[in-house]
Amino acid sequence: MKTADLQKQVAALEAKNAEFLNDLQRTRADFENFRKQVELQKSQAMSAARYATVRQLLPLLDNFTLAIKMHPELLPLQASLDKTLQELKLSIIDSRPGVEFNPELHDAITMEEGEGAKEVIAETLRPGYLYQGETLRAAMVKVKRA
Repeated sequence: MKTADLQKQVAALEAKNAEFLNDLQRTRADFENFRKQVELQKSQAMSAARYATVRQLLPLLDNFTLAIKMHPELLPLQASLDKTLQELKLSIIDSRPGVEFNPELHDAITMEEGEGAKEVIAETLRPGYLYQGETLRAAMVKVKRA
């Protein structure tokens, strides 16, 4: 075989090799993108499941809080409840009387007229909760002007 023929075969094999290498690199990149997408979807699904579970706990938390208020002897349980809420990354929205009304955190049920220009909470009817810093359920409140 002539040197020219061998050089042509080597060039053809090098071109084929480069093509295979490009295909392999594209396949690796596609797989890595697919893996990242699956991880993102998995993370989003887990987050949605946690959110739904915590949301279903709210009526139980309402009843537990009411029981503690109605039966002061249960007050030591409040510390346990607070610790559990903290572990769940769940916090109670501040809706004490006198706190400034915030429509992103509070649902106003009634509005009492007053002489002031500032809207403040008069009474909390149902506590609200933040989950991981976002409003899970707004506090149901009565508002007055002060």
